[in-house]
Amino acid sequence: MATTYPLPTLACTIDANGITAPPYSDLLASLQASFRSIFGNDAYLEPDSQDGQLLAIFAQALHDANQTTIAVYNTFSPATAQGIGLSNVVKINNLRRFVASPSQVNLTITGVAGTVITNGSAGDNLGNVWLLPSSTIIPPSGTIVVTAECSLPGAVSADIGTITTILTPTTGWQAVTNLAAAALGSPIETDAQLRARQEISPALNASSVLEALVASLRSLDGVDYLRIYENDTGATDANGVPEHSIAVVIQGGDADEIAQVILQKKSPGVGTFGTTTIQVPDISGALRDIKFSTPTLVPIKVELDITVGTNYTAVIGDQIKAAIALYINDLEVGDDIVVVRLNVPAMLNGATESETYKITSLEAGLVSGAVGTADIIIAFTSKATCDVANITLNVS
Repeated sequence: MATTYPLPTLACTIDANGITAPPYSDLLASLQASFRSIFGNDAYLEPDSQDGQLLAIFAQALHDANQTTIAVYNTFSPATAQGIGLSNVVKINNLRRFVASPSQVNLTITGVAGTVITNGSAGDNLGNVWLLPSSTIIPPSGTIVVTAECSLPGAVSADIGTITTILTPTTGWQAVTNLAAAALGSPIETDAQLRARQEISPALNASSVLEALVASLRSLDGVDYLRIYENDTGATDANGVPEHSIAVVIQGGDADEIAQVILQKKSPGVGTFGTTTIQVPDISGALRDIKFSTPTLVPIKVELDITVGTNYTAVIGDQIKAAIALYINDLEVGDDIVVVRLNVPAMLNGATESETYKITSLEAGLVSGAVGTADIIIAFTSKATCDVANITLNVS
């Protein structure tokens, strides 16, 4: 679709997709259209005209301002920030850019015993300067080994026997050499390296391996329910989970992705337990059996009797059913149904509408069985669910 000039705005636009700005050509065309709407369509605005050149200057200024705005906007994200902006934004993750470190070398200093070398330096065959400690004293043996740093940061190399020039002549200092190659320094951390560290930095805040595993599994696409049981004892527990093992019960998500996350995040030596087995290659390429379970969904039905007042409506009845179903569906894998607790959502959690009725009876049970007041025990690999259609509300 052709662009209509003048544009609605010449500034940047920020929406759900990020930040955008009109290109220079659209800015200029928009200014030209506005100019002609004031002075007439016959206004001559070609590049060889004074008015055309003035509008071009305005368009360039607007374009530069918009690009600056985009650059500022991008500094708020580690994915797009650069340089100092990136160094600043990663501080929220308690990170600092690694600064450049100098190469170091052990220099053998030879001279007259008792000679003091102050702020000495030596040179190599490539012209690099190596700085000695601020004060060096030659011992009675006439030889001392000191660690010197290159004056330039980064990975400056020096092979054996290449540092032989005394750059700060001192009476009594006779010779210098290096009997070993220099240990290379590190250049300043690049933006790409810093971004890579920032991406994995949130994992450092996990307070336990188990919590990190839970967070990683919950982040997988399609996961609905999740619970992890840990048996850190030396015997099989009451759920049948073997010693020193974890049992992951998860609904939804891709099975291969789930198995890969479990292998990557679980502690070394910890076994896995479940009804599903996926083979995943470890770091050495060997296939490892990773086990987990998919929860068995247990449909629940509820029946309650209420006595209503004059302000009660059918809408309130629908709210009661919805609140009970929501409460049950929000329970975790393995959570039992404690029937007496269903009174809380049945009373709409204390909302004003709850004053329009009284509960005289509330019972629950499996959809396949009878209702009652006894608690419903849910297996550790099962998940209670409830559909509004399975809630019966008797009004009197």
